[in-house]
Amino acid sequence: MRIVSHPVLCNYYVTYRCNATCSFCDIWERPSPYVTLENARQNLRDLKKLGVRVVDFTGGEPLLHRQLPELLQEAKKLGLITTVTTNGLLYPKYAERLRGLVDMLHFSLDSPVAAEHDQSRGVRCFDKVMESIKLARQLGERPDILFTVFERNVSQIRQMRDEICLPNDLVLILNPVFDYNSVETGSLSNHALNELSWWGGQKNVYLNDAFVQLRLDGGNHIDKPVCKAGSTTLVISPENKLVLPCYHLGLKDFAIDGQLYDLYRSSEVQQLVALEGRLPACEGCVINCYMQPSFAVEVNKYWWKALPSTLKYNWVKGTWKQLF
Repeated sequence: MRIVSHPVLCNYYVTYRCNATCSFCDIWERPSPYVTLENARQNLRDLKKLGVRVVDFTGGEPLLHRQLPELLQEAKKLGLITTVTTNGLLYPKYAERLRGLVDMLHFSLDSPVAAEHDQSRGVRCFDKVMESIKLARQLGERPDILFTVFERNVSQIRQMRDEICLPNDLVLILNPVFDYNSVETGSLSNHALNELSWWGGQKNVYLNDAFVQLRLDGGNHIDKPVCKAGSTTLVISPENKLVLPCYHLGLKDFAIDGQLYDLYRSSEVQQLVALEGRLPACEGCVINCYMQPSFAVEVNKYWWKALPSTLKYNWVKGTWKQLF
């Protein structure tokens, strides 16, 4: 049963450029401009009109966009929930300007061991994440640690929580890795998935347990799709285009030209939206970016699996007040 019929999230790619070269990501390989403040103002108004509640200013590395604070201010003026995930390299430089503008600030960390994290990211940034945590807390911010979980680092969850998150009163977000396009990261074994599920119930740890269930079920199936990417999530590219049905598949894009509201509701776009989760490339997909909002709009077993962790996180962060 569908309970929300409008899009709830926008993945707003402010640039594809990045100052890291992560082995499990290919976004940084793409040439890219930066979004303009003028286009963003128009688009944010239309996103609000379409019913979107959360805007994820993403990349690439979003802090490479020098007007990111202004972009966040525009979103906050409209009452939108904002989220930013950063590798921490530039956060100390912009922390003061970002203060109070990011509802969900995530620092990416792939290992509690500096050398391992830096190798994963292709650049030395572990120390910058530690510096960013300290600075953010001094400014009264409440960042999270986003831990991308591979088979190789499941065993480090305890160390990550006990040595980094608990002493700093941070939420550890467990982000199960996924394959896409030509990027192969390796699947998670059932043993690893069960361990993730156990950790999701522990203090200061967040895991959407529906991610685990979906993987155990073999991912999205095109004959009965779980994915609602096209109808729940708007993807806007740095070129100011609407990308459908999702960024990772990128079947088609449309120039927005200041008409996002009308464009999204057009018959051509809605025909693509109707194919969400049903295209051949959608078989077996488990991409978290689209599954999390998909789980939130339709009552099924994944909705029930996701509910406890969603309530837990939003209660801890205080963002539950903005969801109603």
